[in-house]
Amino acid sequence: MFTGIIEAVGHIQSMQPRGGDVRLYVKTGKLSLDDVKLGDSIAVNGVCLTAVELPGDGFWADVSQETIRRTALSRLKEGSKVNLEQALTPSTRLGGHLVSGHVDGVGKVLSMNEDARSWHFRIEAPANLARYIAEKGSITVDGTSLTVNSVDGAVFDLNIVPHTMQETVMGGYQVGSPVNLEVDLIARYLERLLLGDKAAEPGSASSALSMSFLAENGYLKP
Repeated sequence: MFTGIIEAVGHIQSMQPRGGDVRLYVKTGKLSLDDVKLGDSIAVNGVCLTAVELPGDGFWADVSQETIRRTALSRLKEGSKVNLEQALTPSTRLGGHLVSGHVDGVGKVLSMNEDARSWHFRIEAPANLARYIAEKGSITVDGTSLTVNSVDGAVFDLNIVPHTMQETVMGGYQVGSPVNLEVDLIARYLERLLLGDKAAEPGSASSALSMSFLAENGYLKP
């Protein structure tokens, strides 16, 4: 588990194909690895990866085909900057929100404009994630915990303060940049819970709640 509060910006030092998968070497910059052990989790642009080697100034991690298909890590190259966060400990301040490091989909930056000292971003999420994104709710963009300003269909707005622009990879975004998105954990599990016994039926994982389903199962007053 993570908080979505970025601790450092590192970069991809090496990407090595390994039998269909990829092994990444991430140089961690100012992120201290003093208490990191083999097998520990580190979020890279919001993707929870496992440290399999610790050469001292970074870590190696294996990236599976599932992760390559479901995230924007496949768009990275040697030299690409990445957001980094170590996993939560019992004494960690929960400054953002609970983040699993399991990316739900890849969004796209539609626009970015200066707004006083901040930046106003519009990002388009995959259509199947739109139902989980709510005004003033939380969303994780490349591992950064952010508050949604407004939502219009699958497009949501963010205001990014100068500190976040300087201390994360968001300062390097351009129109069209792909971004890893993780929706709020509560929204995902609430939808699944409301399905009740239907959650065990084949195909339920891809079905969205509808007004008729809610009415039929007593969630709406007649």
